[in-house]
Amino acid sequence: MADRYDILAVGAHPDDLEVVMGGTAAKLSRLGLRVLFVDLCDGDPARHAARGVRRDQAERAAQLLGVERTILGFRDRFIQDVPETRLAVARLIRVHRPRYVFTTEASGVHPDHKAITDIVVNGVFYARLPKWDEVEGGESLADTAPHEIDRLFFGHCRMEAPWGRFDFAVDVSAVYEVKLAALGTYESVFGGDQAELLQRYAAEDRYVGSLVGVAYAEAFTARSPLLVEDPTVFKRVRFG
Repeated sequence: MADRYDILAVGAHPDDLEVVMGGTAAKLSRLGLRVLFVDLCDGDPARHAARGVRRDQAERAAQLLGVERTILGFRDRFIQDVPETRLAVARLIRVHRPRYVFTTEASGVHPDHKAITDIVVNGVFYARLPKWDEVEGGESLADTAPHEIDRLFFGHCRMEAPWGRFDFAVDVSAVYEVKLAALGTYESVFGGDQAELLQRYAAEDRYVGSLVGVAYAEAFTARSPLLVEDPTVFKRVRFG
């Protein structure tokens, strides 16, 4: 039987998930939950390294965060929301049967980032449907059982304009050095003239943290309205 994961996080390229939810992933791992990072491509050609280097850096970053990782074979710069990519995500969901799925939300600065949002939304939907053995082109799901996740969450793609509002934030202050270490492995991405990006990303995490009264936080939106047993589950923040 295939390994089951509690959380499946899907990004376009290696480093996308670390930027958006590296701290959250580290916290979930330290809670004993199994987290699988999925990159649709290996990110080559990288701006500041030869082919294959970014993949190695991605593996080191995953180890630092305490997550596992798989990299699919789609092509950087050409990722599209088409049946092939939807089915690939749906298969991973059906095989690993996570409760929670995370991805990034973007509107189009980078076409790969725009595509991944729709790919994951549609892949989550495909994963719950039965009878793929009766659908031409659905052979990749025919040997798997339907699976419906508990929740789909989106992190803020840092190439996009800031969010005016978000649904919840995760306090990542205690693991922020781990997130920075994971991002620091990506010299192929954040070297040279791109090094200042890490400072910008940290500034956003500090800003989100300031809104909720902590040092660093990562913001998320939810696909569907959030439901709680009662409102006392929420942590106190300044000004209510």
